[in-house]
Amino acid sequence: MITIGEKIINERKKKGLTQEDLAELSKINLRTIQRIENSQNIPRGKTLNLIGDALQLDIEDLTAISAKENKKSIGEIIANLVFLIVFNITLMSVFGYLTLDSYAIINSRIGALLLSFFVPFFIVLKTINMRNTERLLKFGTGFIVYFILILFSIGIPRGFVSTLIPCIFLNLAVLFYGKELFKLIFPNGILLLK
Repeated sequence: MITIGEKIINERKKKGLTQEDLAELSKINLRTIQRIENSQNIPRGKTLNLIGDALQLDIEDLTAISAKENKKSIGEIIANLVFLIVFNITLMSVFGYLTLDSYAIINSRIGALLLSFFVPFFIVLKTINMRNTERLLKFGTGFIVYFILILFSIGIPRGFVSTLIPCIFLNLAVLFYGKELFKLIFPNGILLLK
């Protein structure tokens, strides 16, 4: 299946245009054109019309390709859901083991705190174009459920002493604010995202 980015690249090259030429003709930012052609963004509405007009393409063809890209099969949705559930349960188990286990010592608790930063930070790097709320819901739901379970099972004082509650909050904070944190740590980090 050809993507909308591939279709735009093919048509642009047939007409002998560079990305800069297309950006100028369509009055769209060059970076937006690059993201569309790299399939990082799927153009909709006005952007799709401007590109179609600049390349003299039938908008209905582009819209049909765009709709196919946005449509996911039921199997893909179920597989993603199962993966996210297993992933969340695994993360909850790891942090519970490192902090609540009867053999947990200060080293394992420090390790849990470090993992609480680095695991969600790498999730953010892999999902940098995802909205903060969406990332938090997909990868942090297990931690939210875990926090509620902790409140009723062991209580807040033991949760803090064991460092489990700080680990949960750190995970959720990095998942939500990770993109901003990445920009702070790596101000020229755009090159790393490609």
